[in-house]
Amino acid sequence: MKYEDLAKDIVENVGGKENVSSVGHCITRLRFKLKDESKANTEYLMNHDEVVTVRQSAGQYQVVIGNHVPEVYKAVAVVGGFESASSTDQDEGEKGSLFNQFIAIISGIFQPILAVLVASGMIKGFNALFVALGWLSDTDGTYAILNAIGDGLFYFLPIFLGYTSMKKFGGSPFLGMVIASALVYPALDPTLGGITAGEPLYTLFTGTLFESNVHLEFLGIPVILMTYAMSVIPIIVANYFASKLENALAKVIPDVIKTFVVPMLTMLIIIPVTFIVIGPIATWASQLLGQGTVWIYELSPIVAGAFLGGLWLVFVMFGLHWGLVPIALNNFASQGWDPILALIFAHSFALAGAIAAIWIRTKSEKIKSLSFPAILSAIFGVTEPGMYGLALPLKKPFIYTLISSAIGGAIIGIFGTVGHNMAGLGIFQWASFVHPEEGLNTAFFGSVVAVVVAAILAFVLTYFFGGINKGEEDSGQMTSTADAGGIQSEIIESPLAGEVINLADTSDTAFASGALGRGVAIIPSEGKLVSPVNGKISTLFGTNHAIGIETEQGAEVLVHIGVDTVQLDGEFFKAHVSQGNTVTKGQLLIEFDIEGIKNAGYDIVTPVVVTNDKEYQRVESVKLGETTIGEPILDLER
Repeated sequence: MKYEDLAKDIVENVGGKENVSSVGHCITRLRFKLKDESKANTEYLMNHDEVVTVRQSAGQYQVVIGNHVPEVYKAVAVVGGFESASSTDQDEGEKGSLFNQFIAIISGIFQPILAVLVASGMIKGFNALFVALGWLSDTDGTYAILNAIGDGLFYFLPIFLGYTSMKKFGGSPFLGMVIASALVYPALDPTLGGITAGEPLYTLFTGTLFESNVHLEFLGIPVILMTYAMSVIPIIVANYFASKLENALAKVIPDVIKTFVVPMLTMLIIIPVTFIVIGPIATWASQLLGQGTVWIYELSPIVAGAFLGGLWLVFVMFGLHWGLVPIALNNFASQGWDPILALIFAHSFALAGAIAAIWIRTKSEKIKSLSFPAILSAIFGVTEPGMYGLALPLKKPFIYTLISSAIGGAIIGIFGTVGHNMAGLGIFQWASFVHPEEGLNTAFFGSVVAVVVAAILAFVLTYFFGGINKGEEDSGQMTSTADAGGIQSEIIESPLAGEVINLADTSDTAFASGALGRGVAIIPSEGKLVSPVNGKISTLFGTNHAIGIETEQGAEVLVHIGVDTVQLDGEFFKAHVSQGNTVTKGQLLIEFDIEGIKNAGYDIVTPVVVTNDKEYQRVESVKLGETTIGEPILDLER
């Protein structure tokens, strides 16, 4: 709360919290929707030492803060008590195509529990390995306790998903847990006997794939009991409908009884409907999905391995892997094994091999210092440092990693290696390949062969054909020592093709005044934004219209595509990097639709500014008029 006093000043001078309909933020400014803008003390805020300026545009009252706006926003939300306040970047990924929305929902449901999910799987895998090595017996008390530790989350997985899915769908998380708890209630689990121990009342769907015995009825309606322990899809579907019902009931139930009547009615309606309709249908769908995955796998395990192994890192780059994780979990729940995560096993070792070649061949001390930690990370299944920091910027090593991963995946397909529980990636995944009954079988040793081949192949290809030192020269630093006194200059290249104009000629007064930093503006002629420097993505706004890059020499460069384009909510923008990524000059960062933005009524002029310009003696434009990507546009001198 270091910004508490500033937050209080802002809230008070926008007319008080009662004058605020909503508040969010973009990359540099707080964006208020005020009930009455005339109540705001604009002159006071514009003269405030910690406020850059104020803009009133597109129905928003914008208080320009600068790069630290996220921290100020949090303080404003607390001071004003804006419980429903939200930054426009919190909805990242939930707009756009249905597929993007699906990926966002799936990642939002599974990401909160992924760490403990992986940890539990590792414990299960190591427990099976201890038995296979003869260190433990499956009758030992130690084995039983370790199995309970590893298996507890998986058995009660619907309860955990009940919390995360209900929260994602906008309902009450604990209500989602109650619905899930009913589904895994032991007395209603057909695998545990209980009510299903006797003769069924009758049978439904006789002679079909869905033939089911009925052991009980609810208000005269037949209930097909299913095993929901370890299941994935039924609780997610049930909670989707539960969240809609809960919110609908909250609108019509009187406030005086709403607190307990809404959850009571939601449970009384959704839980029976889930047992009668949603659960059986979702379970059958889960089984069909699992069988369909196996069918595709069995068509050609080799092709499946080459495809998934070769493209897994690409899936990770675009977030598409989240669409496969729940399928793998469903496979573990419905059939006890999964091929998907096994087929991608070799990718991190292939990356480690490629980085090892970079480490040995490179002449750059900086790259050497980055390489060894990246190798260790890759071996332990964390690929981002090596992928984004080394392989991708040098291009060829990344390609050779994909090729080697594909061959490793094909080898795993040949040996029929599959996972028997969810586990970590890298070396921690090995334990999941131990067969519960056969122990260390041929399939397990097939994974060893795949890893060795993928790592060696990636190393050899990168070492001899990676063009490592040439790649370093092509992406080298644009920094020079101006004189013996050590005054350093740095060149910022054009991230866009188009026309360079003076920053003062832009229509956004916050940029035009230089309040957000000195620089230039570009009217783009092509919808591709590349990195103007070697550095790290310090900020990528959720709607992908603005990006901040910290150069290797410490300059903080902000590129803001268009004026007020945050209001497009990400439409017309597609990011190719993530916050925290290391990037090199010329690397594609964002694609955007110029005509779409213009047709939506927005100015496409793009400021390129140095936000920490006060650290520089000189920030000088070296180019006006037509420019191409890679031409120098700014000269910085400390």
